[in-house]
Amino acid sequence: MGQHMSLDKSTIKNLELTETLFEKKLKGSLLGVLDKTHTAMGSRKMKQWLKEPLNDVDMIRQRLDAVEVLLDEILIRNHIKEHLKRVYDFERLTGRIACGNANGKDLIALRNSCAVLPDIKAELDGTGAYLLDELNNQIHPLSDVYELIDKSIVEDPPFVIKEGGLIKQGFSAELDELKASIKDAQEWIAGLEGTERERTGIKNLKVGYNKVFGYYLEVTRSYYDLIPDNYIRKQTLANCERFITPELKETERLVLNAESKINQMEYELFTEIRETLQQYIREIQETSKSIASLDVLTSFAEVSEKNDYTKPDVDDSEAITIVKGRHPVIEQTIRNGIFVSNDIYIDRDKDSLLLITGPNMAGKSTYMRQTAIIVLMAQAGCFVPAESAHIGLVDRIFTRI
Repeated sequence: MGQHMSLDKSTIKNLELTETLFEKKLKGSLLGVLDKTHTAMGSRKMKQWLKEPLNDVDMIRQRLDAVEVLLDEILIRNHIKEHLKRVYDFERLTGRIACGNANGKDLIALRNSCAVLPDIKAELDGTGAYLLDELNNQIHPLSDVYELIDKSIVEDPPFVIKEGGLIKQGFSAELDELKASIKDAQEWIAGLEGTERERTGIKNLKVGYNKVFGYYLEVTRSYYDLIPDNYIRKQTLANCERFITPELKETERLVLNAESKINQMEYELFTEIRETLQQYIREIQETSKSIASLDVLTSFAEVSEKNDYTKPDVDDSEAITIVKGRHPVIEQTIRNGIFVSNDIYIDRDKDSLLLITGPNMAGKSTYMRQTAIIVLMAQAGCFVPAESAHIGLVDRIFTRI
């Protein structure tokens, strides 16, 4: 029978598990009702769980017990929700690091996610639910990852990793020395505009830079008569002239040569850091999977409390009994009035076939879909919209409604 219920594409489509049948929208699907996750990986995990409900009674009960604890312990659930909001997409970040594509912003996102992990683990300590304890054990603190990134990468790094501005001061003594060697030259250039305005009397003189001409002094036509003898014409524009001086050219050479070396050194340091992080990929992946599962369980608990769902009793029997069941999607779309709940009993040995009759628009399809969805929700590990539900394990759902 395997670990998962078998659902073909037609069943997934017709039950509208992840999108509506005709408009292909999330709203109006089962996923649209249940997905209150706070991470991208949690949302992907929920879609997977709904498409692959469990066939193992013990595993189903572990999920249901975890949801029950998170539903009852409101403070723990709320704290976990707040922590999850600060977690970035571990799965995508891990893939970018493994492939050598991660940039500085990816590493800061990873660091910020790692910072939340100890708080999440603290919330999960002593919950008493087997699955929550297992998830807690599989969430690695990743303190070494956090510390490496925190001491090496600047708080707001650029997207491009070959143009410098990535590495924090204090991480590399050699890099710090190189930066210090051109500090005076950079300060001289920064103060050149004010100095030259005062010396020449050219009030709107500007110091600029571009990659083609380097640094330059820009003077508008109205001040041409005040241009000093040591200004060397560099470029003529419509309303102004651009000049250099021997001192500016020499300082520019010093700064640009040093900046080129700095950028190259920062790039090499960054790639070393990224390669070091590859040693932690297995731990990051395990943490990612556990965080995603915790996010789904928390979402199940949140929706179950909000929509008054009940913990189902799932076992190996061959009977399904649902008392006052409701369709989880339709009841959310009804504005005026309420969804009329209904019962169902089906047993493989005694009442294995139900013949449902009635006029068009009487709700026959809704009744069948509702039963299938309640069974699916229960075996995915979520509470169900019913007063009570006993679900004998189902290995497959067929529908072409």
